[in-house]
Amino acid sequence: GFLYTLGRCLLYLGLAALLTTTALSIPAVSIFLQKYTHLVLGPIFLLLGMFLVGLITFSGGAALLGGRMQQRVDAMGVWGALLLGILFAVSFCPTSAAWFFGLLALIMGSEAGAIASVLSRIGITLPEASLPGATLVLPLLYGIGTALPVLVVAFLLAYSAQAVGKAYNALAKTEWWARMATGWIFILVGAFFSLRYVFEVL
Repeated sequence: GFLYTLGRCLLYLGLAALLTTTALSIPAVSIFLQKYTHLVLGPIFLLLGMFLVGLITFSGGAALLGGRMQQRVDAMGVWGALLLGILFAVSFCPTSAAWFFGLLALIMGSEAGAIASVLSRIGITLPEASLPGATLVLPLLYGIGTALPVLVVAFLLAYSAQAVGKAYNALAKTEWWARMATGWIFILVGAFFSLRYVFEVL
């Protein structure tokens, strides 16, 4: 569980460092985002919400683990968990991708340029400057947070197989309600943004 979490954290740290220092600071990318991002926010929120409530399905993570990759992970023994953490961190689902890029905007603050201007159009203001140490701390916290379910299950497996079943059932119920609530909020926000910025009805 620790190595899996470490793998996720390393990947998110690398991505955050790369994206905050390169792509988001390129003028052409900045201008493009300023012009068009607010137009796609509504449809993106709608798609994410529909994905969360189950109206559309997305299969991505499992495809990364083909037969050969699984054999390599098995051959690495306990260190295979590190590789698994990296692989599953790369396989962003739409929801985790949205959260991660929101995290990047927080890291950069108003220095995010295009992202900051787009968010200001919908009433969200980023910090004036990049947060000190955020490039290190926030991706680490994000990596730990996304690995928590695996850590909990690993801990329970180590101590009691019976407890796993009970914990899984409780987590499944909680996750379903949280996912439904988040999904419908996303759908409502997406519909509002689409009507306001794409169709200019509101």
